[in-house]
Parts: sequence; C-alpha cells; structure tokens
Amino acid sequence: MTIEQALNLRDGRRLVFTNGVFDLLHAGHVQYLAEARKLGDLLIVGVNSDDSVRRLQKGPGRPINQAEDRIAVLEALRAVDGAVLFDEDTPETLIAELRPEVHVKGGDYRAEDLPETALVHSYGGTVRIIPFLQGHSTTGILRRLAGE
Repeated sequence: MTIEQALNLRDGRRLVFTNGVFDLLHAGHVQYLAEARKLGDLLIVGVNSDDSVRRLQKGPGRPINQAEDRIAVLEALRAVDGAVLFDEDTPETLIAELRPEVHVKGGDYRAEDLPETALVHSYGGTVRIIPFLQGHSTTGILRRLAGE
C-alpha cells in the first residue's frame, strides 16, 4: 500500500499507526496488532524496509523474510487495514504524512524515548504503549531454532 492509498482509505476515520519489522509473525505480534486496532477505526502498519532492518542491526541474516512478504502477511490479518513500507530508521516521515490520531508501540519502548513522540504530540495525537505478550519474540524464536 502507498501513503496515498492509506490516506484515501482513512476517509475521516480515526487512524491508529504502528511500525516495526514484523519479521517472523507470532502470537505476540497478532495480539499487539489486535489491541492497537481497538484504539481507532483504521490500523495502518509501517514496515521497515530490508535495508532499514539491516541498519537497525536486528541480528545476522535479518530480515528473514523480505519486506514484500512481511507486508503480505500483515495485510492478511483482520486487525490490519494496510501496511506501508518505509526506508528510514524511524517512522517520522511516514507519521508526518499520515498524521495518525494514535501512534502505538510495544511495551519494550517508553513514549518519552521515542524520537517520533514530539511529532505526534505537535499535531494533537497521542502515543500509546501496549504491553507485549510475554515470552513471544522473533529473537526468542531464532534463539530456540539455533538451540540456544
């Protein structure tokens, strides 16, 4: 989905936005996205490009799945209305264009530490932190697969 398509889909509805890598989708992601969707009428997910994931140094061989595949899986979820690819290290440019009423991040973040919080607050939006489902992470899955 393009930014333009996301804006057209919005059509006056309360937009919730979140972002991330979403490399190996698991139950923690699904629960998180379902909770995020409850905060508005429309959930758009910003997805880090493959280059962005590598710059974030998520680990060797990451991302496991290419961006197009990660987007396809996310858009198949009932809670997700669309996914937009971004190449920057943070979603600030995307947020500036979409101007979501609610920006959501997972419980491993604090709103005051996010570089995008000031931007979201500048136009009257809110930042919400949603707890993660304990014991569910892509890193944990990869460690188990490696026998760690």
